[in-house]
Amino acid sequence: MGKPTSRSSGPSASPAGGRPRDTRIDDAVREAVVEILNEVGYSGLTMEGAAARAGTTKPAIRRRWRSRQHLVIDALATTIGTAPTPDTGCTHCDLIAGIGTLSAAFTTTLGRRALPALVADLAGDPALERHFFELFFHPRRATTAAALRRGVDRGDLRPDIDVDLLLDMLASTTYYRVLFGHLPVTPELAGDVVGVILSGVATERWRGCHPS
Repeated sequence: MGKPTSRSSGPSASPAGGRPRDTRIDDAVREAVVEILNEVGYSGLTMEGAAARAGTTKPAIRRRWRSRQHLVIDALATTIGTAPTPDTGCTHCDLIAGIGTLSAAFTTTLGRRALPALVADLAGDPALERHFFELFFHPRRATTAAALRRGVDRGDLRPDIDVDLLLDMLASTTYYRVLFGHLPVTPELAGDVVGVILSGVATERWRGCHPS
């Protein structure tokens, strides 16, 4: 899975003329953050705790991430991926693979423990919200949008589809279940959602090749 080439508020590049950034620290901190979130949740994550778990110092983390919220966003982007939707030549397969990365990630405790509280913090901090969209949300969305447009080009999807609406529909079931916890995020959820959506927007040609 690809990652964004620039992370303006994530781990920063080393200053001009300075020592190269030690990526081992970056990786150790990300792993520590995911472990802590899975163990004690969002409220239990501190910069000090992440530093101790990663074997580094709080100032070292501060040089890379502005706040614990930035740590969580980076952990989500790294763990779930920001370019999840492949180009396999199969529209149905691509969409299931892309949405399936959410299902796979959120069947762990990470999403349920971190995402609702993080969303609440985004609402009161426009700069943090922009960072979330730029680092995590928009890159993922762009790869799925590209998959939908490829589907149109292949003749699998109707040319009049509303791409933004379909993007919301594809991901919303997983996010809804993670945020409210009323039903589980199952491994089969991505396939079920994609199947329902394609039943409405797939072309007759595609249906003829993929009878339900």
